[in-house]
Amino acid sequence: MPYNPVTLATPAPRAERMSYAFADGLVLPDGAVTVLRPHAGERFDPVDVDRLQMVQGFRPDHDALAAAGFNVSVTAEPAPSVLVCLPRAKDHAHLLIAQAAALAGQMVLVDGQKTDGIDSILKALRGRVAVNSVSKAHGKLVWFDPRGVDFSDWASGAQTVPTEFGPMTTVPGLFSADGVDPASHMLAGLLPPELPARMADFGAGWGYLSAAILERSGPEVLHLVEAEHDALAAARANIRDPRTQFHWADATSFALPESLGGIVMNPPFHVGRDARPELGLAFIANAARALGTRGQLWLVANRHLPYAPALEERFVHLSVLAEDNWFRVWHAKQPRKVKR
Repeated sequence: MPYNPVTLATPAPRAERMSYAFADGLVLPDGAVTVLRPHAGERFDPVDVDRLQMVQGFRPDHDALAAAGFNVSVTAEPAPSVLVCLPRAKDHAHLLIAQAAALAGQMVLVDGQKTDGIDSILKALRGRVAVNSVSKAHGKLVWFDPRGVDFSDWASGAQTVPTEFGPMTTVPGLFSADGVDPASHMLAGLLPPELPARMADFGAGWGYLSAAILERSGPEVLHLVEAEHDALAAARANIRDPRTQFHWADATSFALPESLGGIVMNPPFHVGRDARPELGLAFIANAARALGTRGQLWLVANRHLPYAPALEERFVHLSVLAEDNWFRVWHAKQPRKVKR
């Protein structure tokens, strides 16, 4: 079953804070309101939906917002007001606020829960600009006039990460943006010297495991499947091989007209700070559907995750290639034909 972001959303707090701020006298400038990184299922009362220009590069959230009737894009356009839905990663939060300040004609708003780090962001903002704020529903809504304020030191862009395949590019907000994820590194070292002709990297991120796949003999085509638009853009910059095809898609529902011979993946198992092992289980189920009758899956995961029963149910042959105190690498072969 595909990952459904709407079931994971907590829509009320942002709308509560915005309604409270409007009742307390907040007035937005006329015109469009660009919203950076909104999540599926959220509300933005009392702003009229026709004014909202959603910017979201995570495919499940993007598609769910579009299905809910919002105007959604992966690129931001200038607007009189820009609202930042605060992410938890501090460098990503700084980058979004710097982008908002560059885009906003008159007002930047930043909204987040205490668990998102909104208090430290508010403190940092007060050091450089006059701000207003309201507190409600375990979070804060902050707003300020960005004109004439320098946020260039927060506009951190692409950075280079060393890998055994050469330097690769990442950007703030991506998984393992500061370096190679140790679980992926473990999996890369255990891939066999020869791989099937038709390969895919499910949840390809910025392309590290794809680079490992392309180092092996055998692959004639490699499908990089990634739900985060910024990550896929980084992968395109990192992987310049004519055998690659890039797909901005949810790996839990992605399908090709022809079956695959092999899939490599390090599936996510968190949404924010919440553990969601069902996300990894959905990766496994769709991998089994995408593989041919002799298809193979190489998967790395944290040892505590309950993936073994799902792998045993979906594949005829299953083995553990390696494990340590943190991670386990599985090799599964010959998917079973499970009724949908």
